[in-house]
Amino acid sequence: MKKFITTLKNIFAIEDLRIRILNTLGFIVIFRLGSFVVLPGIDPNQLKANTGGLFGLLDTFLGGAFSNASIFALGIMPYISASIVLQLLTIAVPYFQKMQKEGESGRKKINQITRVLTIVITLAQAVGFVATINSEAIAINTTLFTILSMIVLTSGTIFCMWLGERITDKGIGNGISMLIMIGIISRFPGALVAEFISNQAFVFLIELAILFFVVMSVVMLTQAVRRIPLQYAKQVGGSSLYSGQRQFIPMKVNAAGVMPIIFAQSLMFLPSMLASIWADTNETANYIGATFSDFTSWQYNLVFGLMILIFTYFYTAISVNPNQIADDLKRSGGFVPGIKPGKATSEYIDSILTRITLPGAIYLALVAIFPAIAMLFGVTREFSQFFGGTSLIIMVGVVLDTLQQIESYLLMKHYDGMMKSGKLRGRTENIAMVS
Repeated sequence: MKKFITTLKNIFAIEDLRIRILNTLGFIVIFRLGSFVVLPGIDPNQLKANTGGLFGLLDTFLGGAFSNASIFALGIMPYISASIVLQLLTIAVPYFQKMQKEGESGRKKINQITRVLTIVITLAQAVGFVATINSEAIAINTTLFTILSMIVLTSGTIFCMWLGERITDKGIGNGISMLIMIGIISRFPGALVAEFISNQAFVFLIELAILFFVVMSVVMLTQAVRRIPLQYAKQVGGSSLYSGQRQFIPMKVNAAGVMPIIFAQSLMFLPSMLASIWADTNETANYIGATFSDFTSWQYNLVFGLMILIFTYFYTAISVNPNQIADDLKRSGGFVPGIKPGKATSEYIDSILTRITLPGAIYLALVAIFPAIAMLFGVTREFSQFFGGTSLIIMVGVVLDTLQQIESYLLMKHYDGMMKSGKLRGRTENIAMVS
């Protein structure tokens, strides 16, 4: 406890870090306040937004803004969708591939396209969101309300984007990820209280113990790396001889992060949406719609898990390029002991990446469907969301990245770190970063 208090003192002793933390807290407060500002034209007393099934998952990411029908009801999610679309385009379309390779100017163009696409997606989603609001809560003309909501919701999403960028520039951590995490974690106290009320104390303690081990396992999954040893040849610089260095390439077991779950989650909305078109005339469509609207059904979780496995390999393949790593090593005079430089090194790295991705993908799929398993054992829907899935992985990832930044500030100012070793394991060690 004394070490923890000392660490807090060290954090706030650094002026730049203190200002960044306070800025981050200020932006978060603004974001949370906006989540309770109801859209114009709505009677809050009559508001009963549809937040069952998949809408409940979306509401979890938005910290209740969806069910409150607030001006931030769509939050940052349209921007996430637009970013995913642009990532896919940079793989499939040569024009975007060329743009990505243009350096800073290319990134600015892609960011601008992402913002425009975000507006388009928000306008489309705003119409769907209005359809989830019961008509009794709308106090003005429905057509006028729809038009106003499209404008206000789009403005709210753009403002959330701005807040995220300000957190990244003036605060601590990644702003977009931070807003998502805050939305998720804001539901935790209420879910915890509801779970305590609905269960006996002994059962509640068991659930907390299981939650602790699940969180620790997700931390292990996030941090786990397979180290490929490297050797650098001796080099002569002027009159000096530099001996070879032993380093390593950290190949993450879960190189894809949370993206496979986000990809799969986005596509899992499609069956129920398409089935609703023929729901009135086709019994099969009714069955599909009901099955894939219930995220606890075995059919939903089977398809969800398989899609996560596929997308994990897909996203790992596009985010880690063995050929580029091998070329970079060859140019810098590095090599894997016992492996020839060039193609042989690329094949060796690819084989290791393929082997470690499988257990990572399987465990990621298990984490994704664990909330549904928790519900089958009697855990309430709200509390079960924290037992796994996108919510838990996002929270763990954001917390670890934020701690890494704080740790870096402390180390730069020669303060003791937040752990006894002074380093966050797997994050700030002296490793060879090869991209």
